Amino acid sequence: MKNIFLSLMVFVVMSLLHAQFADWEVGFLKLPGGSYGMFSGFMLIFCSVVTGIGVLTVAIFRRNYYSILRMAVLFEVIHLLFLAISGNNPFLYFYKATHENLLMVMVYGNAIAVFLIMYLLDVLYLKINSLNRKK
Repeated sequence: MKNIFLSLMVFVVMSLLHAQFADWEVGFLKLPGGSYGMFSGFMLIFCSVVTGIGVLTVAIFRRNYYSILRMAVLFEVIHLLFLAISGNNPFLYFYKATHENLLMVMVYGNAIAVFLIMYLLDVLYLKINSLNRKK
């Protein structure tokens, strides 16, 4: 049961990070609000679907997902798989350089940034647990 709650917390944090980064990127690129104003909301809904699939996977394979890092890898694999299936091509920017295509490259870059943040949180979590066990 601990894995499921921990995974839900990890997945929600990762979803919120993806949505926030997408919002910052739309503002940075100065994309029109009519077309891209709700992009961060779309990313949050997209990541909610990924969260549901990830929690279901952790519930089924409970014994394999015992660390934050494994859960983060699961989330990012599902997230990148769904991005690729949905038709977001990050290499399109190199063919036709527009801000919209750059946004798709940045969305794929978000996956790397969010994974690195979760890796650092995992290292911090392990250090805190090891300090508590020594006492």
